[in-house]
Amino acid sequence: MKPILFAVAAGLCWGIGEVCTRSALHAGKVGPIGAITVRSLVAIPLLLLVFWLMTRGVGGIKVEPSLAQADGGTWTKLILGSGLVAGGLAMIFFYMGLSFGEVSVVKPIAFSIAPAVGVTLGWLVLGETMDARKVIALGLILSGVLVLTMKGAAPAAARDDGHRGAERDPGAGPGPTESAEAARPGMR
Repeated sequence: MKPILFAVAAGLCWGIGEVCTRSALHAGKVGPIGAITVRSLVAIPLLLLVFWLMTRGVGGIKVEPSLAQADGGTWTKLILGSGLVAGGLAMIFFYMGLSFGEVSVVKPIAFSIAPAVGVTLGWLVLGETMDARKVIALGLILSGVLVLTMKGAAPAAARDDGHRGAERDPGAGPGPTESAEAARPGMR
């Protein structure tokens, strides 16, 4: 039960955090790399405190081994895979996506590809089991994201002018979508 509770807590934190990030990025006063830098600088002291506590067994959660016990292969995986690829490049790509798009599109894509790649590489590289249940689950996740992120024709009632089938008068000024985009210079 603990793994599920921690996963739910992480999902809630990421969801709230990315909505705040997207809002900050689209205000046009900070860029994606600045946002990542602030995120990292705020997270590092908390991570160091929790790591320090867990290496001492505080909190009753599984005790962390000391980093001094890690060998060269472990350090290589941590630095290149976890640090450079996941901690650096993935955050850069994700925040760039948020700076140009909607969190309701960018986040589901990124967070569905991640488990698909993780499950596949876990099977191919780490020798984890692959069964029909996992294949079906991944197919459902990816299908759900495809449906969520597909752009379809807007219903007639949702058009800019609110009139079915009527053309908007070009001299009437920008519609709601155009006004929102104009308020975010450089963030298209």
